[in-house]
Amino acid sequence: MFELAFKNIDDVLWKEAGCTTELDYTEQTSWLLFLKYLDGLEQDKAAEAALEGKTYAFLLEAPYRWESWAAPKTASGALDHNTALTGDDLRDFVDRKLFPYLHGFKQKASGPNTLEYKIGEIFGEIKNKIHSGYNLREIIDHIDALRFRSQTEKHELSHLYEAKIKNMGNAGRNGGEYYTPRPLIRAMVQVIKPTIGERIYDGACGSAGFLCEAFDYMKGFSGLTTSNFNTLQTRTFYGKEKKSLAYVIAIMNMILHGIEAPNIAHTNTLAENLADIQDKDRMDVILANPPFGGKERKEVQQNFPIRTSETAFLFLQHFIKMLKAGGRAGVVIKNTFLSNTDNASVSLRKLLLESCNLHTILDCPGGTFQGAGVKTVVLFFEKGAPTRTTWYYQLDPGRNMGKTNPLNDGDLAEFVKLQKTQAASDKSWRVDAAAIDTATYDLSVKNPNGGEEVIHRSPQDIMDEISALDAESAEVLAKIRALL
Repeated sequence: MFELAFKNIDDVLWKEAGCTTELDYTEQTSWLLFLKYLDGLEQDKAAEAALEGKTYAFLLEAPYRWESWAAPKTASGALDHNTALTGDDLRDFVDRKLFPYLHGFKQKASGPNTLEYKIGEIFGEIKNKIHSGYNLREIIDHIDALRFRSQTEKHELSHLYEAKIKNMGNAGRNGGEYYTPRPLIRAMVQVIKPTIGERIYDGACGSAGFLCEAFDYMKGFSGLTTSNFNTLQTRTFYGKEKKSLAYVIAIMNMILHGIEAPNIAHTNTLAENLADIQDKDRMDVILANPPFGGKERKEVQQNFPIRTSETAFLFLQHFIKMLKAGGRAGVVIKNTFLSNTDNASVSLRKLLLESCNLHTILDCPGGTFQGAGVKTVVLFFEKGAPTRTTWYYQLDPGRNMGKTNPLNDGDLAEFVKLQKTQAASDKSWRVDAAAIDTATYDLSVKNPNGGEEVIHRSPQDIMDEISALDAESAEVLAKIRALL
């Protein structure tokens, strides 16, 4: 049912001139899903209050509740077509009344971690791009048919929503920066092993994939008490996100995974001065894939002791500062970080090795990140003691990876297993910190077992190249004949 509803919604959005990409589809589905979810949450709380003989104070005034403007019902539970808005009336209500009303919640909220504040943030940052009120009515009807009150329903919906985020990433353009392959995230979480009571942070959270996967991992612990679950809900997961669309998607993604009021701040993490970070701000665990290739302005660079315009290098400094003593981190970064000879790269590697125990480096193959033509590594480190030895693992799934052959959990199973003891193998080895050249602090992946990365090309790739070369040869021969 859920899968068909999502397909039907996308089919309607495809007809909208204002919605041209997978990013638009996900954004527009998100704000409507959020309001449907909010209505269900408020209805549940009202019912609980009634059982206790109390009256629940709704966040939304009556005209702005889902049941009033989106899906008014008859006594039999069917849509009341006499009162349900549609066409221009529906579009005008959403654009001129609903969105401004919801945006106003930001000023009324008691603090940034409240649900009211999140409502205000979301509806101040995104716009309704569904310009046809008739299309909007059709989409609302599909969403109203969805039920995600039970954990089973939320679980199924969260998987479908993750699939939308993945499609958005595969679509290219800006979508890829919101999507880190979930098998890679799950492997990182298994290595870090977060526990109840620890605070987990991602300062570049995108669609909140790291926080959602960590939550799924931790809620599966045996013997989880009500108090433990409340801790997971309210005092465990923290994120920051600069971009409006990603912020909205992160909120919705965490809600669908079961976190009712996500602690996600809409802010530019790098605009914060490192000197202002205090002990109370520091985290136990950091899991992140900061954006790379971006450039930050000079005034932002002033916030960091190691000046560089490379976004990922600034984030790495931020993460080191944000970790508590003994705190653990898993951070994805371009593999060129390991060997770049510029002053910032050398200084940052020196800082990492001297202030943290960089115990593991996972070397990921090309194609790990679909749509991104860069190779990456994952740095695993613990703050508080210098690096003595680093264990390397060269991931080689044995195939050419891409959209049709993406990374899977089985590809990372050996890495997770061997990492526990940092065992040696054809794909893994250890490097003593004492052997590292202190002039360059070069950490390049150099497999002493001769395991250089091999790109396995598919037969289809080879046939395509042969066809292209044949076509090129035919074109050259045709030009030669024309000259004769």
